[in-house]
Amino acid sequence: MSAIEFYPQYRKLQGLMAALLAGATIMAAAMAINAAPAMAQDLVVKYDQSQLLRLPRRVSEIIIGNASIADATVQSGKLLVITGKTFGITNIIALDADKQIIIDKRVVVTRPTATVVNLTRGDARQSYSCTPDCNPSLVIGDDSKYFNKVGKDAKTKVSMSSSSGASGGGGQAPAGQ
Repeated sequence: MSAIEFYPQYRKLQGLMAALLAGATIMAAAMAINAAPAMAQDLVVKYDQSQLLRLPRRVSEIIIGNASIADATVQSGKLLVITGKTFGITNIIALDADKQIIIDKRVVVTRPTATVVNLTRGDARQSYSCTPDCNPSLVIGDDSKYFNKVGKDAKTKVSMSSSSGASGGGGQAPAGQ
């Protein structure tokens, strides 16, 4: 077969591939459109942050599907504070005094990526919160030695703040500072 005879077949194959690609793109777009309404219903909470959820009537009871992912407290009768504790998906159900469902909502806890910088050395990750200066941050999945040190330093800081009370007392900086 000469190059002249092969070229038209190549053109047909190229056109078929383009049509298949266009069809796959249209299908992917249609699937994304269908998935969007479900995502809009989610309550998205950033890790280690809180989100307010206003309800139409007073809450009597709160049920969290997985309390290790998120926590909820009643701030006032109709206002819930949802806090992201670790990454994942769970749900929250709020009941009124008659045990009627006020809300049953999926809660998605995500990582605040805009201000987080990860330093990776081999398989060891360290996270820093950069707002705008970078400081060590406790993030699930960080290297355990780094995580434990940052956690210990944070506890030391909190205990120093608690013990100084209103005096604004000084104290020593955590080790390594």
